[in-house]
Amino acid sequence: MSAAATAPVRTTGPRRLRRWLGNGVVQAFLLLVGLVWITPVAGLLVSSLRSAADSSSSGWWTALADPGQLSFANYAALLDNAGMTAAFWNTVLISVPATGLVVGLAALAGYAFAWLEFPGRDWLFLLVVALLVVPVQVGLLPVAKLFGAVGLFGTIPGVVLFHVAYGLPFAIFLLRNYFAEIPKEMLEAARMDGGGEWRIFTRLVLPVGRPAIASLAIFQFLWVWNDMLVALLFADSQSQPLTVELQSQVRQFGSNIDVLAPGAFLSLVVPLVVFLAFQRHFVQGVMAGSVK
Repeated sequence: MSAAATAPVRTTGPRRLRRWLGNGVVQAFLLLVGLVWITPVAGLLVSSLRSAADSSSSGWWTALADPGQLSFANYAALLDNAGMTAAFWNTVLISVPATGLVVGLAALAGYAFAWLEFPGRDWLFLLVVALLVVPVQVGLLPVAKLFGAVGLFGTIPGVVLFHVAYGLPFAIFLLRNYFAEIPKEMLEAARMDGGGEWRIFTRLVLPVGRPAIASLAIFQFLWVWNDMLVALLFADSQSQPLTVELQSQVRQFGSNIDVLAPGAFLSLVVPLVVFLAFQRHFVQGVMAGSVK
């Protein structure tokens, strides 16, 4: 028998992780964690389908024994609420461009920092890394003055630009490090075949970097969609997103659960759908480091 046949099989990190997750005790614990996480979500969903009178008189779990309490009347009323519907579309108009611009610009910059030679590349990348430690609160007042001077304060483009500016340092840092792990031989072979930098970027780097790009898109979208601090300062009553509108509804009416519950669930379900749509690429991006 050869030495290769008798050599023990080396257990890799992903294989050890799968074996650990296959343990019955671990699976029971993960199931418990999942139930704890999903209970408030289920409660919010049930509350959004109950009338204000039912919500005031009993807990949401009573609807499980009496399904007659559930109806879509709250969602019909939500669609008739001009403030909530406008805030929802404002959130979409803020989140989608802010995510797309950050991912697109960071992918271009990440490729340039990883594989292109140009004067001052290392110093510029150090500047990007230094910007990672700058908190959002530091730039609120200076940027507010700047936006006021150029006419962007209180507009959707102003909110989008702020999110893009503060999202780019981390995005560039993440994608540059991921692109740098691409084997150099692959890029050299593409160049020898006559491929230009743009063709290499679009046909080789982007497909290989899809897991990291999808992970970045999920994080950026969730951050912008759930943001209230930036929107509270830079958006006016015509451009405020759903988070600010929900806060305004609480402040103005106090206990209007028939509007707040469906609005809050709508605010929750959209990023959840986005995560589920990209979860396969997200898991690949998380596992890529252990595979390498």
